[in-house]
Amino acid sequence: MNDGHLDFDVVEVADVSRHFGRRRALSHISLTARAGDIVGLLGPNGAGKSTLIAVLATLAAPNSGEVRYGNRPARRLGPGLRDRIGLLAHELHLYPELSARQNLRFFAQLYGLATRGPVDRALEAAGLSDRADEVVSGFSRGMRQRLALERALLHRPRLVLFDEPFTGLDDRAVGLASDRLRRLAADGAIVVLATHDLDLADGLVTRVALIRDGRLLSDEPASTGLRARYRALIGAT
Repeated sequence: MNDGHLDFDVVEVADVSRHFGRRRALSHISLTARAGDIVGLLGPNGAGKSTLIAVLATLAAPNSGEVRYGNRPARRLGPGLRDRIGLLAHELHLYPELSARQNLRFFAQLYGLATRGPVDRALEAAGLSDRADEVVSGFSRGMRQRLALERALLHRPRLVLFDEPFTGLDDRAVGLASDRLRRLAADGAIVVLATHDLDLADGLVTRVALIRDGRLLSDEPASTGLRARYRALIGAT
């Protein structure tokens, strides 16, 4: 259950490096995300975006540097920090043999939440109230995606992390998910979205962090020249 003492309105990545053997996935990354931000981690496949998302989610520890949540490092906040973080990645973490309602109830119980109010609200937000008792295996990709998004938000996290979550979705599904992210940010969440899809990022993100080969090339407010800026930096040697 959420603990107000663990709340924060800023996340700071301070000189973070992460390596796997001799391969350095992240090299001295520093950036800041604040409540209301939608930060786009942009870069080609293999740039280090997923590793940075894992570090922010406390699923991977930096080899050097640290991440601070409201000026406090993760090691001082303990496992309760994860109650303030929501993660949606390639793997949707849904049980296909269970219904939408059963999936949400299961995850609500993991967070120590009541299983009625939060689940009903999540089903409504996902647009699945009328199909709540159908098994997930019969859902379209877009329906599963909306359900997984609400699964990640059941506990009302402060920091919301998305790792290439919209791959394979049609334009309508992407639009619905993008609107949901905007509402989250407007309500004070910190949203970090890793993607290589410039069309998705353009008009959605409020800040852009360009990453290549584990290095942060730029961290700046989003602008209408996103594609040109991306090509100038990511295409450079």
